[in-house]
Amino acid sequence: MIAPVNSMAGVMAVTLLLRRAVFFIAFVLVFALVAASMAHSATSERGVVAFSGFRPGTIVVRTSERSLYFIIDEQRALRFPVGVGRAGKTWTGTAQVEGKFVRPAWQAPDDMGGGPVIPGGAANNPMGVAALTLRGGEYAIHGTNRPESIGRFVSHGCIRMYNRDIVELYRLVPVGTPVIVER
Repeated sequence: MIAPVNSMAGVMAVTLLLRRAVFFIAFVLVFALVAASMAHSATSERGVVAFSGFRPGTIVVRTSERSLYFIIDEQRALRFPVGVGRAGKTWTGTAQVEGKFVRPAWQAPDDMGGGPVIPGGAANNPMGVAALTLRGGEYAIHGTNRPESIGRFVSHGCIRMYNRDIVELYRLVPVGTPVIVER
């Protein structure tokens, strides 16, 4: 036999259940919005922008903007956020892509203390998934194992990109591509 339920207690139980469901749905929505906002902010600077004054196929780095531009045509460029040289390590001028490497090995330069060669693909290798070398290998445009460094003045002169961005740039440029680094 089923015992009769006090109707007021039943209404309160349903009300409590509905409140919990609404709270849970609101929490999930807020979490989803925060996650989407964080994902968008990581890529908000990436995209096609108006840009002129350079020959199509050229890479232009503006260190003050912490942006790299790949010139698409006379009026547009593909912009990528980058990490650039810290104070005293930045450089300006022209270069060209001299080499293209997937999962490059890395060794600290002498001014950083040298050290052993870190194999490509190792978690502690700062070059990321690919590199475009410049100026006899002294500098590179490369991926990173520290994506939080993008958008900052952090390197010893190299240009750091998100790994997905260096993969795209690697696909777009041949050896010999001109590179212009400006303040």
